[in-house]
Amino acid sequence: MQGIDFIFAIAVLVMSVVIHEVSHGFAANAMGDPTAKYAGRLTLNPAKHLDFFGSFLVPMITYLLGGFIFGWAKPVPYNPYNLKNQKWGPGAVAIAGPISNFLVAIVFGLIIRFGQIYAVLPASFLQIATLIVFINIILGVFNLVPIPPLDGSKVLFAFFPYKWRHIEEFLERYGFFILLIFIFFFFRLILPIVFSLFKLITGIVF
Repeated sequence: MQGIDFIFAIAVLVMSVVIHEVSHGFAANAMGDPTAKYAGRLTLNPAKHLDFFGSFLVPMITYLLGGFIFGWAKPVPYNPYNLKNQKWGPGAVAIAGPISNFLVAIVFGLIIRFGQIYAVLPASFLQIATLIVFINIILGVFNLVPIPPLDGSKVLFAFFPYKWRHIEEFLERYGFFILLIFIFFFFRLILPIVFSLFKLITGIVF
């Protein structure tokens, strides 16, 4: 990845994680919790969401170590006790983020498909669209991993009976360390899923 490609990749990542977080906020607001709204976080303005560590430092490190871009934005604040549905609400708010990433990937994936068929789009645009699809699929799949604090854990916990509360508390307490182990040693396990979804959406074998 050349310098200019890296800049484009950072820009795509930033907007993708912003869309992800704003989707959490809109979902929470729709379900009765206006915390994100009052905090001024229901906006696509990147300045409201960027986190130096997750939005700049981590992407730089992942680029230097592996040649790919990965990162996150500041989590949108919300109060689960304000949600109308206490059982399924937290899971619904959580899954809104990955769904938004998959929708972005599908939209630009269809553009790529039709662009290839009719040859009406410049190669430079198709290159950026490919980057958008790939990054959003990675974000969507990774965030569905059921390890706290990722969104997948909130979805999983929604199905837990109350008697399993101790398991949830254990995972929440040590989830960050478990997640670090996953990222450093098992991240490649999700790549076949990412590549398969990329091919399904765009028709391109990555």
